[in-house]
Amino acid sequence: MSDKVVKSIELARELGVKPSDIVRFVETLRNVQFKKRTTNINIEPEEVEKIIEHFKKDKESEKMEEKIETVKAEKIEEVKIEEVKEEKIEEVEKKEEVEPKVEVTSKIIEEEKYEEELHLPGRFRREISFEKIEKIKPKPITTKIPPKKLEPKKWLDIKDQKKAKNKIKKEEPVQTPSTAPRKKSIKIEEGTTVKEFAELIGQKVSDVIKKFMELGYMPTINQPVDLDAAQLVAESFGVKVELSQTEEIDVIEETEDAPELLQPRPPIVTVMGHVDHGKTSLLDAIRKTKVTEQEAGGITQHIGAYKVTLKGKDITFLDTPGHEAFTALRARGAKVTDIVVLVVAADDGVMPQTIEAINHAKAAGVPIVVAVNKIDKPEANPQRVRTQLSDYGIIPEEWGGQNIFVDISAKKRIGIEDLLEMILLQAEIMELKANPNKPARGTIIESRLDKGRGPVATVIVQNGTLRVGDAFVAGTTYGKVRALIDDTGKRINEAPPSTPVEVVGFEEVPQAGDSFTVVEDEKIARQIANARAQKKRLAEMQKAQKLTLQDLYEKIKEGEVKELNLIIKGDVQGSIEALKKAVEDITHPEVKVKVLHTAVGGITESDVNLAATTNAIIIGFNVRPEVKAQELAEQLGVEIKLYSIIYEVVDDVKKALQGMLEPEVKEKVIGRAEVRAVFKISKIGTVAGCYVLNGVISRASDGIRVIRDNIVIYESKISSLKRFKEDVREVQAGYECGLTIENFNDFKEGDILENYVLEKIPVKGF
Repeated sequence: MSDKVVKSIELARELGVKPSDIVRFVETLRNVQFKKRTTNINIEPEEVEKIIEHFKKDKESEKMEEKIETVKAEKIEEVKIEEVKEEKIEEVEKKEEVEPKVEVTSKIIEEEKYEEELHLPGRFRREISFEKIEKIKPKPITTKIPPKKLEPKKWLDIKDQKKAKNKIKKEEPVQTPSTAPRKKSIKIEEGTTVKEFAELIGQKVSDVIKKFMELGYMPTINQPVDLDAAQLVAESFGVKVELSQTEEIDVIEETEDAPELLQPRPPIVTVMGHVDHGKTSLLDAIRKTKVTEQEAGGITQHIGAYKVTLKGKDITFLDTPGHEAFTALRARGAKVTDIVVLVVAADDGVMPQTIEAINHAKAAGVPIVVAVNKIDKPEANPQRVRTQLSDYGIIPEEWGGQNIFVDISAKKRIGIEDLLEMILLQAEIMELKANPNKPARGTIIESRLDKGRGPVATVIVQNGTLRVGDAFVAGTTYGKVRALIDDTGKRINEAPPSTPVEVVGFEEVPQAGDSFTVVEDEKIARQIANARAQKKRLAEMQKAQKLTLQDLYEKIKEGEVKELNLIIKGDVQGSIEALKKAVEDITHPEVKVKVLHTAVGGITESDVNLAATTNAIIIGFNVRPEVKAQELAEQLGVEIKLYSIIYEVVDDVKKALQGMLEPEVKEKVIGRAEVRAVFKISKIGTVAGCYVLNGVISRASDGIRVIRDNIVIYESKISSLKRFKEDVREVQAGYECGLTIENFNDFKEGDILENYVLEKIPVKGF
């Protein structure tokens, strides 16, 4: 070879090997690794010699192996030939043994000689000899021939035998009668499935389901049985059924933990106060995020739970909304809380909701830490706040009382750390402890129906540790923890005491405020939940049946009692409860306000049908009607009122009852578009590529709202509307367009954009 650098492909051709084999060998020489599928590399002259030697040795070894294989094959053939010869010799010996007499052989020899004299061809000679041998063969050989003729009969016998076996198998279950139960009497609990019931009475599941179907009840194998139907079915099989009561799990039954098992836990703090006194702004300052801007009207609409850390110690905060209509939510917040932070504005002083918050905290026996907010304002007077609160038994420590007062400014971030230190100090005095090494117990703070994940609830763990996979009961529903999500949106595997988590895995949406308890397994959880649901149903039936002659007389005396029927749909359970309570508390001498139905989620066709049959009005709180539901409502003449702030609902109902409503500003939806693509453009922002589903998308409209999963997430005006590269005034249905919304960039594919105009209509009634 020359002293020049050689390509691996050329060398491979000369040696008659693959280029990849040469590359691998060079890798070992250089102790490096080339990229996958590398075949063409430069090879130095010194390496060329080594490669040639290596592959020559390989070729020689291959030749040797081929020779060895050929020798082995020849030996195997020789062995086979020898075996064939031995077999022939054995056959000849056997024939000699079979010949009965020597005379016979002599006769055959004579005949052969005679045939040779006649000069017969070879093939005829062989046939004649075989015929003679068969004639001379002894009787034992003839006995082997009949089985060959009877082979089909044998095969038929085997088939008959198989049929007989199958018949025996079919007859076996008949021999052990299915009507013979294992036990004469059994105990069943609420929530027992059809499969478990069949095992208890010792019958097949299919037979049990047939019996249920005869009674007009068609359950599946994993469905809980109806207890009355189960009794009838069991009696038909000769089994008596006794109903065993399921033990209720309640907070009262919780056993006290030994002192050595208890460990310190973070305090759960509820922030309370009057509207616009700065509760959410305070939490915003603590968490360094902006929550208030996302809320409609700058008011918190539902409970949020957050965890913050100061000097290595955690504090859990509950943000209870401030309006008086949310009394139920604030009361629930006080149940789970350890410390109440009462926010009072220094420029506003004590207000009705402030007094309400004080009463809730006192009723729960919770210590109050007062945060005097807005001290940066020139008209602020913290001393006046202290004087006013002293009238309600909230006396500052500097005046000889027991309540801690901290002057703060949430916007200017003044005194925030002092407040957190005082909360931790109060928590240390209280010595808050819990046992993390036991099944979790907690409270449902908020619940909602998520489109992708199903029923979801915010839970505060008060004792024990909640883990993924735990079975639990919450009020009348149950489930198994599929996922735990903390306040930052991260998935976690377990939640220790005083931790707020979002739990995924409920069978149904639980009621906010229900106790959350972990049990041994899902079967027990189902039994307890079903028993509770049964009790609730009975209680509701009893309430409905409480109609006496006195009530009837009072109704007759009242004359024609008019009712204002309402159907309330909202985005979260807590808001719906508070809205229902606020509306039902409205009194009028001639008209009664009655809430027929409440539920979480968008307004559906079934809601419209219910409203049409009961002459009701649908109130949507932070939700939108489905397209089909909107069309059906227009056909049936059902009124749908949509709100995003709760006191507007109450004010409208009050004014309608008093006949004082101003000319109604009616919203008319002129078009709907679906976001098909999202484009981010510098200096402009996010542009939504849309397809107009129906109506018209117009720049001259009064507003546009972004709807995601039937929930309004933003409402503003169109800032630009284009078709291709040209600005347009409007885009008709069936065409595509690009648009931007003022101060909004969070478009997602699948969002619905609803364009509307506002029309003033004189009001005849609500």
